[in-house]
Amino acid sequence: MNGKTLFIAGHARLPQGMAAKSVFETLTITAEIDRKYGVIVEASCTLATEHGREFVGRVLRGMSLNDGIDEAIETLQMYYRGKATNALVAALKDLDLHYQQIKSTEKSC
Repeated sequence: MNGKTLFIAGHARLPQGMAAKSVFETLTITAEIDRKYGVIVEASCTLATEHGREFVGRVLRGMSLNDGIDEAIETLQMYYRGKATNALVAALKDLDLHYQQIKSTEKSC
């Protein structure tokens, strides 16, 4: 590792009736994030289908958490039309919360 990226996970509860709920109780979004610019280099999630996981990764890739997560949330809500939309948004907010806490801790050091 070169120390230039962070790996962060955000979690949220899955709604009833989802295929992934039989495997996971929560939905997780993981992201590798550039430390300096906050840009999501790679992202994935625990949706049941590979296609869904890849789609979410493509939607989030290239977005900067330093600019806030509103754009990422709006993009997810616009292009992902499945039962997990609210869980994806909540997991993304959780991931951003962890990122902001890490950045805050790094600034104070």
